[in-house]
Amino acid sequence: MSSAVGSTTTLAVATTFSFIKTIVFYLSLAVWTVFWAMLMILFIYPFRFKLRHRIFVKTWAMVSVYLCRLICGIRWEVKGSENIPNTPCVIISNHQSTWETLYLQTLLTPQTQVIKQELLKIPFFGWAFKKIKPIAINRKDARQALQQVREQGKAALEHNVWVLIFPEGTRTPPGEPGKFSRGGAGLAKAADVDILPIAHNAGVFWPNDSWLKRPGTIQVEIGPVINTETLSVAEVNDATRNWIAEALNNMN
Repeated sequence: MSSAVGSTTTLAVATTFSFIKTIVFYLSLAVWTVFWAMLMILFIYPFRFKLRHRIFVKTWAMVSVYLCRLICGIRWEVKGSENIPNTPCVIISNHQSTWETLYLQTLLTPQTQVIKQELLKIPFFGWAFKKIKPIAINRKDARQALQQVREQGKAALEHNVWVLIFPEGTRTPPGEPGKFSRGGAGLAKAADVDILPIAHNAGVFWPNDSWLKRPGTIQVEIGPVINTETLSVAEVNDATRNWIAEALNNMN
C-alpha cells in the first residue's frame, strides 16, 4: 500500500515539474519569438533571400530548440548526416510535433517549406514568416495546392534552395506514418531532383495529444537520397514512405 502511495506521489511530483517547465518554456519561446520577429521585420530587407534564412530563420529555430533542450530536457541524436547531398533537393519528413518544424530549419539552409496559410496570420510569427517566402497553401483546395507546391517549389530548387515537405499534412502519433500526399514526389519528378527522406520520433517527447513536454532524446535519421529519375510519382512516394516507416519501426 505504501509503495503504491509512494509511486503516485512520485508521479504527481514529476507531472508538476513537467507542468512548470513546460510553462517556462512556452513563455520563453513566446518572448524570444516576438523579439526576433520584430528584428526580422525591421532589418530583413537588405538581405538576399538565401541569407535571410541562414541569418534570421536558422538563428530563431536554433535558439528555440536549445530553449526546449535547456528547460524541458529534450535532446536529439542524429544519424545519417553523411547522406545529405551537396545539391539541394526535396526534403520529406514525417510529422509528429512542432519540434521537427524547428529543428529541420537548422539542419539545411537556405530552405523554404510548405505550410498552411493560417500560420501567416499569427501575430509577429506570421508577419515575419512572410518575409522568407514560404509556400503557403490552402489545404481546402487540394488541386490548387499541388500546383502551387510544384510551381513555387520548382522555382526554389532552381535557385538552389532546399524544399521541406511534410506529406502527411498534419501531425500524427508516434509509430507508423500516416498517408503521404504525392506533392513532394510530384515536385521532385517535375524538378528532376532527388528526395532526402528524414524520420524522427519527436512525438514521443513533444506529444501531439498533450502540451506537456517529456525529457528524453529524440532520434533523427537521415536516409540515403531516393533517386527519382526512373520511378513514377507513385513509386517515388511509396519508396519514401516505406523508408520512413521502416526507420520509425526501428526506433520503437
